[in-house]
Amino acid sequence: MWEEVARRIKEKGGEILTGYTVDRVNSNGKRVISVEASGDKGRRVFEGDYFFSTAPIQELMRSLDATPPANVLEVSEGLVYRDFVTVGLLVRTLKIHDETPDGKKLISDNWIYIQEPDVLLGRLQLFNNWSPYLVQDPGTVWLGLEYFCDEGDGIWSLADGEMVALAKEELSRIGIIEETEVLDATVIRMEKTYPAYFGTYDRFQEIREYIDRYENLFLVGRNGMHRYNNQDHSMLTAMMAVDNIIAGVTDKSNLWSVNTEEDYLEEKNGSGSQSSAN
Repeated sequence: MWEEVARRIKEKGGEILTGYTVDRVNSNGKRVISVEASGDKGRRVFEGDYFFSTAPIQELMRSLDATPPANVLEVSEGLVYRDFVTVGLLVRTLKIHDETPDGKKLISDNWIYIQEPDVLLGRLQLFNNWSPYLVQDPGTVWLGLEYFCDEGDGIWSLADGEMVALAKEELSRIGIIEETEVLDATVIRMEKTYPAYFGTYDRFQEIREYIDRYENLFLVGRNGMHRYNNQDHSMLTAMMAVDNIIAGVTDKSNLWSVNTEEDYLEEKNGSGSQSSAN
């Protein structure tokens, strides 16, 4: 989906730059006027009328040219994240199946939460059930084993080969695959996957009150808002920000109100499994 979004942006004359690190956000008090960034092609200054940030709050606050008040920095530096390791396993078949009148078929779940206390694995994804286009050979099964961890801890620090061996052994031990059925594997580590609601999060309002004074800076997305939003909520904050710009609205209350209900439920639509997230 995002490859298609990128294609359309470029088709309309937009430019997408990757490999840059934002070093400094320049402002004149109430408005951001430019962003300084460095990358493989050197240092550049990007000027603009409006700015959107999906960067982790800590990184944004550290890059502001006007140093925030001590209490705001204290809250920012005290925010906590959970990190994430995914082990992708391509397998010939699973040991578990859905029983149908036509026989055994691939289980229909997108996600399976692992409850066994003697494994480190937290969740299992079946990419076949997200889209058949994610699997080159429909006769195989593409799995994602998800390990929740902290950057630098024991799981995060395992070498790729050790991580794959752990994933294969655990999934075999709980009866989902045979290790001999694994055809290929890959390991992906993702920092700051889950913004956590502890640390200094109970004082997050102090950050919001400070950063919202920049009328042309919009914080959107999971890390940008330090909120455990689902993808649809993250996209909605960005779309609402654009609506605000078009309407000349500088108040950002509607953005911060997205997904504030205590529970969010994805209704089952007949093609996927039902899940909920707090």
